[in-house]
Amino acid sequence: MTDSQKWLVLALVVSLGWLLLLLAPVLTPFLVAALLAYLFDPMVYRLQQRKLPRTLAVALVLTGLSLVLVLLLLLLVPMLEQQIVWLIKQFPYYFEVIQQKLPVWAERLGIDPALFNIAALKQMVLDNLGNTLMKSGGIAVTLFESVSSSGMAIVAWIANLFLIPVVLFYLLRDWDVLLARIDELLPRGYQPLIKQLATESDLVLGGFLRGQLSVMLALALIYSLGLWLAGLELALLIGMLAGLVSFVPYLGFIVGIIAASVAMLLQTHELMSLLPIFIVFGVGQMLESMLLTPWLVGDRIGLHPVAVIFAVMAGGQLFGFVGVLLALPTAAVLAVLLRYAQQRYKSSTLYEPAVPTVQRQSQHKRIRRIKQP
Repeated sequence: MTDSQKWLVLALVVSLGWLLLLLAPVLTPFLVAALLAYLFDPMVYRLQQRKLPRTLAVALVLTGLSLVLVLLLLLLVPMLEQQIVWLIKQFPYYFEVIQQKLPVWAERLGIDPALFNIAALKQMVLDNLGNTLMKSGGIAVTLFESVSSSGMAIVAWIANLFLIPVVLFYLLRDWDVLLARIDELLPRGYQPLIKQLATESDLVLGGFLRGQLSVMLALALIYSLGLWLAGLELALLIGMLAGLVSFVPYLGFIVGIIAASVAMLLQTHELMSLLPIFIVFGVGQMLESMLLTPWLVGDRIGLHPVAVIFAVMAGGQLFGFVGVLLALPTAAVLAVLLRYAQQRYKSSTLYEPAVPTVQRQSQHKRIRRIKQP
């Protein structure tokens, strides 16, 4: 690649980033649809292998996805709203318990109880969260009011909501055609290398997204059901939270067991009630490490948790929600490129200088003399 070609590639990359920054509000539904198309294309391909036409396979997949989404909205949203409203109503009681117990615990630890202004914290929480949701009639109403505060905002929100399934249908239907056209535009000299790197990137990204999302959903179900059997009032809320943050190893376990333990103590005031909580999260952790991760993720190459967190935060900081959507694909491609650069570096003379022929021959002669008796 000549210097002019390198500058051209750099200019294209900079221009693409600038366009993403300018078109971020418009690109959101298209990027969401593209991400969903990437996730569900293997399912469409399996249906095609059963002699179904591509369009019919896409229609079946979208119909199933829509039914699952509607069922989740009808079942989970009211239950989550009920638990959040119940939690808000319990805030005064929780603060009274903390206000009674905290001075005793502080004195035992040698800390001045006056440092903890529980009354001010209680008033701030109730003013900024509890009263708003209680007066508005629910979380769904609050969300709708915040979205519909501007006429143009609600129009854009509805347009994006209906645009995503339309774009998703066309992307799934023409996914193979789009990939073939992209392959035709690749420089012929670099086509094998680009296809190899793209395949490795697909392995990293697909393995992480499909496998880790499956593990997260399975853990959310396990934790929610286990906490419900343990008698925790906030079982669904804490179980869903622990499952959703489990994309970082042990983070879901730590967040879940701390939140569930505090909620159970405030609910029962008995230390023995923590035993079922520990059993639930212990069983969940064992199932994750011994069954879910080997079965759903397997030995596919994944992204390091620190890289995932940094990519999502950096993408959100630079491009907002669009950056969050592009964070994982970009991180997967960069991980593959870095591994390729590392291989090239280790095979270069910069890493290990070439040994002259005369020197290699003398080294071989010395080795043969040493081996001779």
